[in-house]
Amino acid sequence: MRKTERYRVDTANSLWHIYKTVPFLKVVKNFAIIQIARYTPFLSVKNWLYRTFLRMKVGDQTAFALMVMLDIMFPEKISVGKNTVIGYNTTILAHEYLIREYRLGEVVIGENVMIGANTTVLPGVTIGDGAIVSAGTLVHKDVDAGTFVGGNPMRVIYSKEELDKRQDEDTFFLHKDR
Repeated sequence: MRKTERYRVDTANSLWHIYKTVPFLKVVKNFAIIQIARYTPFLSVKNWLYRTFLRMKVGDQTAFALMVMLDIMFPEKISVGKNTVIGYNTTILAHEYLIREYRLGEVVIGENVMIGANTTVLPGVTIGDGAIVSAGTLVHKDVDAGTFVGGNPMRVIYSKEELDKRQDEDTFFLHKDR
């Protein structure tokens, strides 16, 4: 189960209440910063923009690929550990506006995580250290540290133990040929 806070609305769908939940000028500023960063080829500049203007927690040597789309309304609810790769055109959301409610949730992405291209991360999830998320995955629940997940619906492809064993075998065969 994702960890989100739920807020009920009684009148029109929750998106009609958007500027009651987040200031308009904040959305405009965030949109501009995110759009600049999406096209910036310099990883250190992207990280600086995210830390400085969006109040995100971004670890050292983290790489956001071209066209990554962060939550425009609540980017400060996203944290990414060091040495993590966020693949091309990935979307990371910290909110969802529904018919009768809206939900907000922290997104925590650990250290040394690989997220493949065109992935969507929903609010309220944690992706553990060393996890691998296959391209095109909808991350709708927590991902344990060291696991390899993928698909829609997301499922575990390799557990940490299976992945460690595969990596040990690959290392063995690499050194055996020498």
